[in-house]
Amino acid sequence: MTNFDSFIETYLSHIHFGHFITHSIEVITDLYSSKGLVLIPVLCWMWFQPHERREWRREIVLATLLSGLMALFVGRLLAHVLPFSVRPVFNPELHLHFPGGETNDAQLSTWSSFPSDHAMLWMAVATGIFLAWRGIGLMAIIYTALVICLPRAWLGFHYPTDLLAGAALGVVITLVMTRDSIRVRYASPMVRWIERYPAPSATLAFVLCVQLVTQFDELRKAAGGLFKNL
Repeated sequence: MTNFDSFIETYLSHIHFGHFITHSIEVITDLYSSKGLVLIPVLCWMWFQPHERREWRREIVLATLLSGLMALFVGRLLAHVLPFSVRPVFNPELHLHFPGGETNDAQLSTWSSFPSDHAMLWMAVATGIFLAWRGIGLMAIIYTALVICLPRAWLGFHYPTDLLAGAALGVVITLVMTRDSIRVRYASPMVRWIERYPAPSATLAFVLCVQLVTQFDELRKAAGGLFKNL
């Protein structure tokens, strides 16, 4: 933990609201609908909305979805290969009392806090929205920072550097994946395939969006349970 993390976490731990507001923030932070179910529908809107550069925008939407997938994968990979980082709420050395109650999510105590996969995934998606639709995209970035990321630091789920590093990696992944020289190699053929085969492509898109919204949690839990029993 850096001095920056210590300063910010100490400051945040002294910010307390009433029971109702605190509980509401805890619930909202834990909901899928407050994260993916806000941003993913924006990508769906962009896909179907008439636009003078329709194919370009659809390519950006596809690149953004793939960037989100890559960000989630990279985030989980880094959490495994980098040295384990105890989350602030489980770190007794901090001597801090966080606003939320006892968390019942056992995965938080065994999953390294660095980097934040929430910040990586949703900042990657928000960046893609921004590249194709500046006004709404700016709102998406602000929403990701204030509603998805900040409460996770306030509740002690992440250090600020976990979130900042995750957000930066998510932005970089999207910027690379949406570059013209890279995007046209995979997104253009995908757009043509989708327009040629709308039924299977729509089905696959629905499944992918659902998994991104839930951050593949059910599949991870199923895989984890399977490996434990083997």
